[in-house]
This record gives sequence, structure tokens and C-alpha cells, in this order.
Amino acid sequence: MPNYICITCGTQYPHTQEPPHLCHICNEERQYVHPNGQSWTTLEEMLQSQKYHNEILKEEENLYSITTNPSFAIGQTAYVIKQNGFGVIWDCVTYLDEQTLDFLTKNGPIHAMALSHPHYYSTQVEWAEKLNIPIYIHEDDQEWVMRPSDKIVFWSGEELELAEGITLHRLGGHYRGGAVLHWEQGNNGKGILLSGDIIQVVADTRWVSFMYSYPNLIPLPAKKVAEMANRVKELKLNRLYNAFHRVVAENANEAVQKSAERYIKALQGELFQT
Repeated sequence: MPNYICITCGTQYPHTQEPPHLCHICNEERQYVHPNGQSWTTLEEMLQSQKYHNEILKEEENLYSITTNPSFAIGQTAYVIKQNGFGVIWDCVTYLDEQTLDFLTKNGPIHAMALSHPHYYSTQVEWAEKLNIPIYIHEDDQEWVMRPSDKIVFWSGEELELAEGITLHRLGGHYRGGAVLHWEQGNNGKGILLSGDIIQVVADTRWVSFMYSYPNLIPLPAKKVAEMANRVKELKLNRLYNAFHRVVAENANEAVQKSAERYIKALQGELFQT
């Protein structure tokens, strides 16, 4: 029996004879059901189509990105960090082929995968089984795991160190368990934050934003945004990568703080002339 994949969000489901009636990830206010209706594929169908490939780029020293072309589902990017013999995949894309696996296995071992939030769970179990690695997801988002696996480790609390200087932080916001990854030695020791879209880099890459739902434009409350910014303020952080290849290239912590201040002022009506 196949593991069906939602074409709109890229989430893979457990073995079933027929496709699920609906996608639980899409059928709520943070995502959406496609106007043409629910549709499904499988990883096998994607591979057989020979339509897709994963573009793997070296972003900077010991940091690589993996993006599927042409874009599939939400179109996010996964990242790979290598540090002192430790390898971790941050977030996940749906498409997985032998070329991607070859890159991951031939360029030093991968020890773990960690996820920011449910929109990027995609085919995480396929990746974990083929690489024989654990998947780290915050326990607050356990209900959104559509394909269970004994590879999944539900962590708790506000932070989890995966390796020296590579730490997950629960910020919440977009999802209760929404997490970011802080890489203290990234960017030549200046610090990198991989944020998924828990913190979103906007068109003007000197700024970021925060939302409960991005496609449906539902904002977060001011109090929550302030909490998120205060958590980040404690981190050594010069550069920030989001899930869509947008980068705050420098002074990223300052960008988060000033963006949170602007966001809160907007919610309170202080940016507008009437």
C-alpha cells in the first residue's frame, strides 16, 4: 500500500489502500485546501515522473541548502549543517532521490534531523529511515505528525542542544512547538539562526516578520511577538536563513528586534495616519 502525499503541502501519510479523504495539515486556518480540491501523489510517482531534482548549494562554510526544482507543494528549503564530524538536517523537503542520499552520505555522516513546524514534516520518515537517524520535533506539535515513526523524538522544554553549539529553541508563534535552530559557530563564529518561517525574512531582507498564518495573513498577538524577540535577543546571531532562500546577511539579531518593535506598533495602530 502506498504512502500518499498531499500535493498542496507535501505531507506524507501512513500506508493506505486509498488516499485519505482530506489532509489534516491543509484543512485548518494556517494552511489551505487547493481551490481545485484535494489531490495526492506518492514519492514513487514523483521519482518515476523524472520531473524533479534537488538542487544542493553550498551557502557558506559547512552549510548547505537543498531545494526541489521545479518547486513542489510549499516550496521550502532544507539545510544541512556540518560541524566537527556532526551532521544535522534542518527542516525537510518532500522529494528524495538517490543523488540527494549520495550527497548526504558521501559528505560526512548525518546524525539527526530537526524540524521547525508541521508544514515541513513532508517525507521526514523516508529520510530518517534511509539515513537511520532520529527526527527531533517539539512535543507541543505531536498532534500534527501524520506519519508516525519510532525515529521521531518528541523533545520538551524551551531548548535542546543537539551538539555543542547547535541548539533548538522553542519560540512558538506560528505553531505552539515552533522551533528555530541556533548554530553558534556558523558564519565564522558570528552565529546563524535557521528559522523556517517561525521568523520569516521579508522582501526587504533587512527585516523579518511573524505570523500565525502566512497564506491566510493572520497575525500573531503583540505579546507573543515580544516574547519571541526576547528569546532571540539572548543569542549570538549575525545571519538568519529562512525556509525560502531569503537571508538576513548581517546584524540579524538587530533585524529581529527592530522588526518586532515595528510589528507591535502596527498592531497597536501607531504606524498609521488617519
